[in-house]
Amino acid sequence: MQISNFSCPLNPSTYMLQRSSSTAETHSRSQTMVSTKEEDLIYGVRHTSVGPSRSTGSGVVHVLSGMDLAMKLHYLKGVYFFNSHAVEGLTVVRLKETMFEWLNHYYYTSGRLWRSVESGRPYIKCNDCGSRFIEAQCDKTVEEWLETRDWSLEKLLVSQQVIGPELSFSPPLLMQVTQFKCGGMSLGLSWAHILGDAFCLSDFINGWGRILAGIRPNSPSKFHEPDPQIERPKHPPPLSVEQVDPVGDHWITADNCKMDTFSFHVTASQLAILQSSPNQTDEIPIFESLCGVIWQCFAKVREGRGEPKTVTICRKDPTRPTNGIVTNTQIISSIKADFSVMETSPKKLAKWILNQAVDERRQIEELVESDGGVSDFIVYGANLTFVDLQEAEFYGLELNGHKPDSVSFSVQGVGDEGAVLVLPGPKDCGEGRVVTIILSENEVRELKSELGKNGLLFEGNL
Repeated sequence: MQISNFSCPLNPSTYMLQRSSSTAETHSRSQTMVSTKEEDLIYGVRHTSVGPSRSTGSGVVHVLSGMDLAMKLHYLKGVYFFNSHAVEGLTVVRLKETMFEWLNHYYYTSGRLWRSVESGRPYIKCNDCGSRFIEAQCDKTVEEWLETRDWSLEKLLVSQQVIGPELSFSPPLLMQVTQFKCGGMSLGLSWAHILGDAFCLSDFINGWGRILAGIRPNSPSKFHEPDPQIERPKHPPPLSVEQVDPVGDHWITADNCKMDTFSFHVTASQLAILQSSPNQTDEIPIFESLCGVIWQCFAKVREGRGEPKTVTICRKDPTRPTNGIVTNTQIISSIKADFSVMETSPKKLAKWILNQAVDERRQIEELVESDGGVSDFIVYGANLTFVDLQEAEFYGLELNGHKPDSVSFSVQGVGDEGAVLVLPGPKDCGEGRVVTIILSENEVRELKSELGKNGLLFEGNL
């Protein structure tokens, strides 16, 4: 088993881990600007590092695809809340023991990012340096925490560390276990998007849950092999990606405006109204129905500043492999409206999204590879971005046979145009959905007002 405890006497490997954590925590505090009162909610923070229980082997590397590199400045953040019955008997030692075994199968999450000496292109060195494991405590109950419905506090339950400024010291995966006074627990995952998309993240954590239940996996996960670099016809530049100023080895974008996040439930009855149509054969899917309404709301908020006529859609590839292959395979499409979004009905916008989306994965690959994979890009927030995560199995993680009471999910590194995530609802939400919106904090109040006018948002579902 590989574990480095920061309270142990220093040796070279422990020092490197401690140095990395210190740098990241300093950056995190400056980025999130959490008040002292908020910081006091979480205490007893302890950092260790957990790696595979057996050596991956020397010289094992993973060559990242162009799509992986396009997502390098984004981070996925998931927080799973469990009540005391779900975690009864599950000690931190037990959690780590099973994580050692699970990381044998997902060994790449314990590696580090390096750059090619010749080209500067990033790659993963699978050197078993370990994933970060953070322990913390909270004097609230899980129920009290969820009742606050305060997204600004979620950052306390999941690491805000990013890759860099020293690549070889930065873990791409960080897990935080927070124990609440009721005996319940939250599990926070910070997952560098360069490892894989949200569907990879849910596969990863759900597989760990099966290990906890005593179910052994059949075989290690596999990296997706990048397509061979052969000459292909050139396509027009993608609309869904924005190249940003070089960030060097500190993989986070400069904030042009401060971003805020809020989330709300959409009930099954609300969805039925959205989808209703005199012609039953003309029913629009849930995701597109929600996108149509929210797109128009954004247009009204930005009236006079330029309505968003181009949007990006991210969704699961229906042909996605199911045999544990790890990569960024989600479909990334763009839609451009040649009409006024604000004056168009939400149903027409929904149909436009359904019928006019252009898959731009090939163009994105071409753009990233055009300079050997060393430039920096953003996808989420380059345009107003809608992300369909309905099929991500966030509630597939079970502890002692119990599913999470609630799962929150967000993206760090979203650009100024904002992002909208459509998630499955919690276990007591029936056929409803959860919508999480990340946008400029200056637009939050206006957008909430517009969503309320369209029947999506009211005081009880925030």
